[in-house]
Amino acid sequence: MQDVISFIHSASDLLWSGLLFLLIGTHLFLTLRLLGIQRHIHRGIRLSISRDPQNTGDISPFAALATALAATIGTGNIVGVATAVTCGGPGAIFWMWITGVLGIATKYTEAVLSLFYRVRNADGSFSGGPMYVIQRGLHSKWLAALFAFFTILASFGIGSSVQSNSFTSALHEGFGIPHLWSAIIVTILTAISILGGVRSISRICVILVPFMGLFYISACLFLLVTHYETLPESISLIFHSAFNPEAAGGAFIGISVMQVARYGIARGLFSNESGMGSAPIIAASAKSRNPVRQGLISASGTFWDTVVICAITGLVIVNTGAFRISGEGLQLTQYAFDLIPFVGSKVLCISLTTFTFSTILGWYFYAEKCATYLWGGCAVLPYRICYVIATFLGGIFSLNLVWSLGDIFNGLMAIPNLISLLLLSGIAVRLTRIYLWNNRLNANAPTPSGRKQ
Repeated sequence: MQDVISFIHSASDLLWSGLLFLLIGTHLFLTLRLLGIQRHIHRGIRLSISRDPQNTGDISPFAALATALAATIGTGNIVGVATAVTCGGPGAIFWMWITGVLGIATKYTEAVLSLFYRVRNADGSFSGGPMYVIQRGLHSKWLAALFAFFTILASFGIGSSVQSNSFTSALHEGFGIPHLWSAIIVTILTAISILGGVRSISRICVILVPFMGLFYISACLFLLVTHYETLPESISLIFHSAFNPEAAGGAFIGISVMQVARYGIARGLFSNESGMGSAPIIAASAKSRNPVRQGLISASGTFWDTVVICAITGLVIVNTGAFRISGEGLQLTQYAFDLIPFVGSKVLCISLTTFTFSTILGWYFYAEKCATYLWGGCAVLPYRICYVIATFLGGIFSLNLVWSLGDIFNGLMAIPNLISLLLLSGIAVRLTRIYLWNNRLNANAPTPSGRKQ
């Protein structure tokens, strides 16, 4: 069994060592082709909270954004950032931030193409995502099916069991609740939440995501304000050690710039999922006049997830000196939050549980759409049952192996999605020219949106 575990870990490392270059290359390529779409991110933020009764779709643009953020804002924003700092030093935060900025272009392109190629179902609802982009844009049904299949497999790992395990561990550490009772709680909450489908999930996420984001950011800002005197020095250290790792001293002496960049880029990519192909599945259900409007809104998710939340987490870890302690991952974040008098550990516990639960909901939606794509509506109920079971089991068992399996399936998801983004990027450029560069964001889109399957 140990040989199998070692093989899976090695396969995961090998896959992602090559995939990192493909992802960052795609980020750079799309940034250049779209003439720095990042400079329009303020429009995406504004559009995400604007009402437009003439939009066509299933859920509001903000609900789509909130559901996508629910899936991406998770343990990676708390534990993942700390892990990057543990392995790569303070400079990893700089590379994580750069990855988030560049990833905005990829997230934008994913959403634009998913809106352009989405289909109207028999009941009037919409379906979209990389599987439809690949099938209708590249005319490759088998590659589309592979993406959908890998997404379903990933949902049982990174999407449900791993998140429920983090949920139960956080409640056990923060409030002493036994793992079994926590597993029962998260399983019941998940079952109730997914019963109503996409509209039910989106309504929960619209309430949950702003709360958990503001709650966590407020705690981080408190730590930064109460340690403001070292803030300039910490910011300088992050930038300096990104290109001179030995500036961080201690355990980071001897680390190369390539190692620092690798850990920062890897954690940034895992956090915001730009290029993974997951977020555009929910973006395709959004009410939107044209693909570019929702593309800008979806891209703002990467801004909030990595450019804001991951960056502020990293800054807290460096500014409180947590990066210098002997520990890994969550231990660094716990050290920093313990500096909040009386309630620090409780605040971190609440943040972790809300982040993980929201991720469970977001990933369910992604995989249900993929199951429907492969096997039709009859697959929904069996998939719901399997997903709820995986959520419960994840809360009571150790899941180190599932992490590596989930990483592999996430990587396999990304490959067909990145192929479609690169080959169909010209369509995204053309639509951007029509609606954004010609300032026609309020125009209706002559796209395949109205076609039925």
